[in-house]
Amino acid sequence: HGPGLAPGMAAGGGSASALRRAGNEEFRRGQYGPAAQLYGRALELLEDAGEAAAEERSVLLANRAACHLKEGACRLCVADCCGALKLVPFSIKPLLRRAAAYEALESYQLAYVDYKTVLQIDCSIQAAHDGVNRMTKALQEKDGVNWREKLPPIPTVPISAQKRWNAPSAAAPATDVPPGSTSQGHPGESMSLAIAAGVERARTLKEEGNELVKKGNHKKAIEKYTESLKLNQECAAYTNRALCYLTLKQHKEAVQDCTAALRLDPKNIKAFYRRAQALKELKDYKSSIADINSLLKIEPKNTAALKLLQELKRA
Repeated sequence: HGPGLAPGMAAGGGSASALRRAGNEEFRRGQYGPAAQLYGRALELLEDAGEAAAEERSVLLANRAACHLKEGACRLCVADCCGALKLVPFSIKPLLRRAAAYEALESYQLAYVDYKTVLQIDCSIQAAHDGVNRMTKALQEKDGVNWREKLPPIPTVPISAQKRWNAPSAAAPATDVPPGSTSQGHPGESMSLAIAAGVERARTLKEEGNELVKKGNHKKAIEKYTESLKLNQECAAYTNRALCYLTLKQHKEAVQDCTAALRLDPKNIKAFYRRAQALKELKDYKSSIADINSLLKIEPKNTAALKLLQELKRA
């Protein structure tokens, strides 16, 4: 290939399917940002095609969602999966990817519902079984024995959707194979399994970090959180690592981690509070007060925040 032209791209931009193939190629090489851009351009080309291109647009959105998930942009992943499912309801790939994104965002109830929905469509998908087990454990810890009562309703999958996915997928054209997955087995399953395994390993590392914090070993805990974040960018790992940095008086690093957490979850109380603490130590009182005010908009009676605000006003 000549420089400047992505593989499979025709000069002058190419067709939607050429752009998609080029996107798949970038994805396989681990270039998730460029892949997402190519899928986006293919989507723009199909914008006016309406119903005729619904299925192709759904695949492109699901593929772009996979890029977002790999990059830890979980909210963007959720948005693309919702778009894909609107076009083609009960598609397995966007359901699995949205579940993984919800899981990373700690929206365990929504992840549980998506994993359960996948199992209604096809009960042989191991990634969904594993996901249901993880979410059950997380929800039991969070909501206690009555966790099921707090769940949003699980949609009933129509028989037609169940049959559609049980048809052998080998007949599908090869270009439809999502990036990062093989054409054997279920569309996107190997990729979802890899993501689920990464999410699971990341959680284990985060929990090991939490144990080290309890023992007061903040330096070692930082190493665990850093390993965890390489596999899955999750709010709690960032805010926990920020706490370690605060303890070790590495205030700039604490600010960076809290900012990263707020990119993933713009209403994260811990991130606002810890960033305010770090900014106070860096003597950036104005920014620190701004963070506390943002926090108090979300949780007006937060006593720790109110106390810190008093200290800041005296500073």
